[in-house]
Amino acid sequence: MGEAQSKRRATILEVAQLAGVSHQTVSRYFRSEVGMKPTTRERIRTAVTDLNYRPNLAARAMRGGRTGRLAVILPSGTSISSLEVLQGATTAAHAAGFVTEVIILDGSPDMRRNRAAELVHSGLFEGLVSFTPLDLGEDSEGGSPLTVLPVYDHELRSIGGLADGSRIADIITALAEMGHRKFIHVAGDYRHASARNRRDIYEYTIEALGLESHGVVDCDWSAETARAAIRELPAEAGVTAVIGADDVVATGAIHGAIDRGWRIPEDISVTGWDNNRVAAAMAPALTTVGVDHKRLGSHGMNCLLALMQSRELPKNEESLTTVIWRESTGPAPQNLI
Repeated sequence: MGEAQSKRRATILEVAQLAGVSHQTVSRYFRSEVGMKPTTRERIRTAVTDLNYRPNLAARAMRGGRTGRLAVILPSGTSISSLEVLQGATTAAHAAGFVTEVIILDGSPDMRRNRAAELVHSGLFEGLVSFTPLDLGEDSEGGSPLTVLPVYDHELRSIGGLADGSRIADIITALAEMGHRKFIHVAGDYRHASARNRRDIYEYTIEALGLESHGVVDCDWSAETARAAIRELPAEAGVTAVIGADDVVATGAIHGAIDRGWRIPEDISVTGWDNNRVAAAMAPALTTVGVDHKRLGSHGMNCLLALMQSRELPKNEESLTTVIWRESTGPAPQNLI
């Protein structure tokens, strides 16, 4: 065995290849040797020894079948919302008597898949929940239970239900009922499904309700770009409501309005998304959309616990998002100042 290989941690797939068996058979070996052919058992034992596979702690955990540990799998990235998802998942796990460990998957798709397969068969965890897409297929057979709730892509960007932008329609509809007729959207980074969905819902709702749009400004989540967009609106634009893709660009829009001497919401209303911690503390407090990331994390963990206990999976029919109306929105003015 070369020096580089001896320093690298062996995987269950490599043990299986060296022993000439499937990785499911290796997994069964660590759980129980009962019923296994002596020759097969010996080949696996030799492969484990030669590859120095796993410390004794892992082997003992797999033999006992109980570790008291669950794994939460996330991709690498910097999304703050993932911290709340983790908090919800951890709270649910602790309530069921388990401790949790966070596993970050990065690298190429093959690297992420192989690492996930290794974790499933490591015996270190009684179950795993992934909040990023994983399709292990047969590679998950014989391993610990795995639940996949794909709400983040491989770069920790929101996808699926977490990227739902339907609350934009609720906001525009309510503002229209307050007399607003002309809107502008300060958008996010279109590499994010959430930004694309909020823009699409904005454009669809404006057309469906027969309202006017001054357009969509591509802000790339930048407060300064949003600030400049509002500051540079033509005097005759007639915009009375700004729909922000998140609280950051909404804050920039508010600064742009203040630069022009406009009052909020008397002269122009502004909305955001995410219910950032400073949104309620601003003057005026920002109307926004709250997202219950903790409940999402709790739901994912409860699905795993139900799978482990062969129970029916819990349903999560209640919406994750809520419009939080605050001081930055009000009735449409007769004229912009």
